[in-house]
Amino acid sequence: MDYVLKTNALSKHYKKFKALNEVTMNVPKGSIYGFVGRNGAGKTTLMRLICGMQFPSSGDFEIYGVKNNDAALSTVKKRIGAVVENPSIFPEMTAIENLKNQYRLLGLPTYDGIDELLELVGLNNTGKKKAKNFSLGMRQRLGIAIALCGNPDFLILDEPINGLDPQGIIEIRELILKLNQERNITVLISSHILEELSKIATHYGFIDKGNIIREMSAMQLEEACRKCLRITVTNTPSAIKALDELKLEYKVVDDTTIDIYAKPNITHLVTSLANENCEVTACTEQDQNLEGFFVSLVGGGSDE
Repeated sequence: MDYVLKTNALSKHYKKFKALNEVTMNVPKGSIYGFVGRNGAGKTTLMRLICGMQFPSSGDFEIYGVKNNDAALSTVKKRIGAVVENPSIFPEMTAIENLKNQYRLLGLPTYDGIDELLELVGLNNTGKKKAKNFSLGMRQRLGIAIALCGNPDFLILDEPINGLDPQGIIEIRELILKLNQERNITVLISSHILEELSKIATHYGFIDKGNIIREMSAMQLEEACRKCLRITVTNTPSAIKALDELKLEYKVVDDTTIDIYAKPNITHLVTSLANENCEVTACTEQDQNLEGFFVSLVGGGSDE
């Protein structure tokens, strides 16, 4: 598999505080990589390091195979667009003036492509309206348009839907999907709205207290969050024997708990277990979503 971004034991310390602690993560080319973690977990810090806004305390990373201490990285970074923390917008300028300014900063020879960018993000009819009078969703879309100047193929978005109303969230979601599917742009995105993130992400990285605790594909997450019947039993080996005879798909969770991925006849199931000298002491239906899975990984404490 090809990777746009790979980090190797990447760390960032502020005196005694470890914002990132030996983070190793891999963002596949062509993916929408959902970066999931509480406030203060290290998401923004990692994005700032990748964008060159800060420098790591230890460890390293590579973008398109070029390491962060390689002189060629400056060329590779031209393939990155980013909106980290707040969009880089001049409030007294119109949308087109903001994009022209970014073109000049990048040293682009002409303004070709600006009209197309404005249409892409749905701001082609804003005319002389200044950015300070835009809605939050419009400012976010303008920030993404600015990040797309120079035609990058790796986009880094830090909480792009934070604070948006439902319509604004839908607009950003559809824009990200369009960029990924039609322009083949790899996206690294963090978000607190996990339900929304689950609608677009193809891969996930879960971070807590500066540590990557798990990486997985959307398919693997779906497998982990499958609906199942969870039973608590008195005799697990006997229960396994009965379930095998019934040809049911299951997973042993611990010494007394088994998840059954089917809808068995409960009376028949309990009778079969009883015939193997095994009692069912509890039975519940499990249907976990991304938020529930995240809580199960890091615990249910409040944001830091």
